[in-house]
Amino acid sequence: MNEPAPRDRARAIPGAEDVLRRTSDFLAAHDPATTPPQAFLAAQFDAGLAWVGFPEGDGGLGVDGRLQLAVDSALAAAAAPRPDMSRSILGIGMAAPTIAAHGTAAQRRRLLRPIFTGEEIWCQLFSEPGAGSDLATLATRAVRDGDEWVVNGQKVWTTLAHIADFAMLLTRTAPERPKHRGLTYFLLDMHAPGVDVRPLRQITGEAEFNEVYLTDVRVPDCARVCDEGDGWRVAMTTLSNERVAFGGGRSRGTGPIAAARRILEAGVDPTPVRRDQFMRLWIAAEAARLTNQRARQLREHGKAGPEGSVGKLAFAQLNQQISAFCVNTLGPEGMLYPHGYELRRPEQVSITSGDPRYLFLRSRANSIEGGTSEVLRNIVAERVLGLPAEPRTDKHLPWKEVPH
Repeated sequence: MNEPAPRDRARAIPGAEDVLRRTSDFLAAHDPATTPPQAFLAAQFDAGLAWVGFPEGDGGLGVDGRLQLAVDSALAAAAAPRPDMSRSILGIGMAAPTIAAHGTAAQRRRLLRPIFTGEEIWCQLFSEPGAGSDLATLATRAVRDGDEWVVNGQKVWTTLAHIADFAMLLTRTAPERPKHRGLTYFLLDMHAPGVDVRPLRQITGEAEFNEVYLTDVRVPDCARVCDEGDGWRVAMTTLSNERVAFGGGRSRGTGPIAAARRILEAGVDPTPVRRDQFMRLWIAAEAARLTNQRARQLREHGKAGPEGSVGKLAFAQLNQQISAFCVNTLGPEGMLYPHGYELRRPEQVSITSGDPRYLFLRSRANSIEGGTSEVLRNIVAERVLGLPAEPRTDKHLPWKEVPH
């Protein structure tokens, strides 16, 4: 059974006709075939069609965010350029919704447009060597000095930090308070003095990840998001959207499952057992796609919820299973890694595209990045199923009294 087209589904949503008309008028005025991609994206933002659920002036129209699917469908049908998510996934998927929800008018005006056009790349400075799954134990300090904050610390597993212009930075500003209450969120200029980015080489040979050292980095107070000590609440917005960004965004029959199909269609090991394995994976991928689509609709409606955690959990498991299926189906050829292992510093994230043997190695990180599968299972258990929370003996202790 065919799914209803996004345009048809959207017509029942208030404001749909106006948004669809605006989209048609925009395409008539900006021919995708002749308008340079960055200029097209800038005009799309100015027309309020970048994120229709955002307020007017911030790339949106202040309407139901679910209408973005209809806009994107119409733009795709016209072969319009789209943001390069392989470079801008952290900016578009995480920074933009956080800034839109919590940023000042000046922050929204300065940052949202170049995020959407891809002119400025973002990274995320959350995890630390001693604070990964238990993020609230982080130790990077920010100390106020007049109209600035002086930041010292170390962050790790920072995707694309080596090309990033800005970062979402979570710091500790009140060590005398419990760990969740003494955090403050900043928007950091990655070109500021004292920011040192060093590569972390991965199993693929790439250094897509980095560790970042912050030494006496001065951050203006105008780069603070919300109040001092309110960083955990802001970070939860970022993390909720991160799970949707990493778990969603795929259309039917794309990514690793498409690579698996191509291998079978090429006549490699076309046994009934392999075909049965493939169909089971295809069904699981389709269920995950629909879950991720629902999570994306909720996020664009301003309600990023537990579907993001479920989708990201399924994404990690499926990516690993499908890439393993590809390598196993290829037989001995699956052991021949095509890229070599020289150190490379890529300028994009390749989570679901590329050679199946590369994806097999890269997918090992999927169950760690964006929230480990173990932590996501706890989130689903507590917030979806209502099961008792794990004991947290340090939750109400001052951070400085917690053993580190």
